[in-house]
Amino acid sequence: MTGASTGQREYDIAVVGGGLVGAAVGWGLARLGQRVAVLDEGDDARRASRGNFALVWVQSKGLGMAEYAGWTVRSSNAWGGFADELRQETGIDVHFERPGGFHLALSERELETRTLTLRRLHNQPRMVGYETHILGAAEVKRMLPDVGPEVVGGSYCPLDGHVNSQKLLRALHTGLARHGADYLPGRRVNGIVSKDGAWRLATPGGELTAAKVVLAAGNANMALAPMVGLAAPMLPERGQIIVTERTERFLNHPVVTIRQTDEGTVMIGDSKEEATDPAGMTLAINSVMGARAARMFPRLARLNVVRTWSAIRVMTADGFPIYEQSREAPGAFVVTCHSGVTLAANHALAIAPMIAKGGLEPELEAFSARRFDARPRQ
Repeated sequence: MTGASTGQREYDIAVVGGGLVGAAVGWGLARLGQRVAVLDEGDDARRASRGNFALVWVQSKGLGMAEYAGWTVRSSNAWGGFADELRQETGIDVHFERPGGFHLALSERELETRTLTLRRLHNQPRMVGYETHILGAAEVKRMLPDVGPEVVGGSYCPLDGHVNSQKLLRALHTGLARHGADYLPGRRVNGIVSKDGAWRLATPGGELTAAKVVLAAGNANMALAPMVGLAAPMLPERGQIIVTERTERFLNHPVVTIRQTDEGTVMIGDSKEEATDPAGMTLAINSVMGARAARMFPRLARLNVVRTWSAIRVMTADGFPIYEQSREAPGAFVVTCHSGVTLAANHALAIAPMIAKGGLEPELEAFSARRFDARPRQ
């Protein structure tokens, strides 16, 4: 691998995308001794990493694809060791906690809908077994003492947790550097071609050569994947987040739409919009999110909002991850998903070793984009 100041460089693996997915895969490869380059657009990119909710979430995952539920449970179970290894290697505590999480209901109808949804999820063929409990108002109150009187119950899963996602991204990039990987910002990939048994990636900073290429660029994979004989059908959507001022610890369990961070702030967010402008904000949606959160936890109504922002979610056409190796050129891979935090442990500790060995395991066949081929085109 040549120095960072020269024009053309050669690597074992080029990872396109420096967000949570690309950084996790890149770190996983670098720790195995691979010569890795992570190419990133830079901080002006419309990256999803800046807008994630930082949950490590299991309940509800996999309705319509039971394999996704099993994949999510696997990552949740691996997260403790993953966080420990990052801390030992980089000195950065990502504040991973897995106290179990809630999905709360503000009406009996909501609770009934939630119950039926979970029943459908767990009755699927090939569904992995794990605990999810439907709790009444009194049971929820015992675990969440500050919950409001309008909460009639909810679902609870002991496998759910959360992290500090900013520290996670920093830890991954610190680990990349410690393992000798090159992080190359300002390197938007404009073209990828196979030549002389290697991949050549064209960027504004010059051409880069690698034996393998991993596309982990989120929604940009939609345009990049066809360059290597793959497909990544995407339906990006906008989400908005509200962050309050710091307050004393009161929420020891994350809720799917509300969580208290290790720094004391409270994050609120569950919106989904078809808009794809990350600079836009919809005050009516923020108002609904804030009002609903205050109904669940009345003390939130007394807190000041210190930040709000929107970001574009990485979302495949059916919401499930795409993991695939090119049949036309076996050294090219696509790795894309919505749950970059939840699945970070799998990307680093399972996907990366597969790529280093040269191929994805049969267990990931369900996540191939070929699943879209059987569907009627719109």
